Amino acid sequence: MTRDVVHPRRRGGTSSGGFLRLVAHTDPVALVGITLSITLSIALDLSNAASGVESLLAGLMGITISLLVDSLARAERRFHLRTLLEGPPWIAQTTTELAGAIRDATEQHAGTRVAVEAQRRYEQFRLEAEQLAYGRIIRRGDEDEDLAGATRACLHRLDGLTNVMPRVSGELSWWRSEIGRRYWEANVEALQRGVQVTRVFVYANLTDELTALVEEQRAAGARVGLLPLGVVSPHLHVNLTLWDLSSCWEARMTAHGEIGENQFSVNRTDVARLTRVFDLCASAATFQD
Repeated sequence: MTRDVVHPRRRGGTSSGGFLRLVAHTDPVALVGITLSITLSIALDLSNAASGVESLLAGLMGITISLLVDSLARAERRFHLRTLLEGPPWIAQTTTELAGAIRDATEQHAGTRVAVEAQRRYEQFRLEAEQLAYGRIIRRGDEDEDLAGATRACLHRLDGLTNVMPRVSGELSWWRSEIGRRYWEANVEALQRGVQVTRVFVYANLTDELTALVEEQRAAGARVGLLPLGVVSPHLHVNLTLWDLSSCWEARMTAHGEIGENQFSVNRTDVARLTRVFDLCASAATFQD
């Protein structure tokens, strides 16, 4: 049986490692100031422009000022970090845990796929957090929790725009899918609550299947309009939903006409943009009323 052998820590290089860490955590301005102060002190002494004591005092004064600048910079960083961590209690706790876990992964497993994956996931988290800061939630195309959830929470008005185009899986495959059925069930519940549902179908061919879907939604109480392809500009061919003019959903399509990405947003710019798209299509569509 093999036994684990405990190797004593090497003490060599401790002082140099500590010095390197000190340099790494020192403000660059302070490092430049200290270097210039030492250089000035040596230059004054060698050129006899000042006595040894005077050149030493000049160097010490410059170093003191540089360290003071470094202290102020550190205090400002600590204040900025403290400000960022203000808010819900879980922010401070999870932020330190996240930073510690990523640091451990990259330092303890340096040079391995683990360290590379840790950096990739951290970067992905940063990008997602930035989108959340802008008021957006971006999910895969097969995740419908925002679409259905916002519909269930809708209070007054729901506007939708659906482009029915030829695609590999069928023109109305999304509406017949599990996600589409759940979404329509949430629409029916909203109609029963008194929510005004208006939907525009942009179509290339008015098939019997599409006609049946339109009649089904009209019978449930939705106001449904039809818009032939080519009437409006192609940049308005967007699959979208608006709730109470305060939040919106947009489908990002793949080359095969399938939903590759869902974007839910409460960003005012996004809501205003999609509201204009819907209004232009609704004004050109044909409704029964």
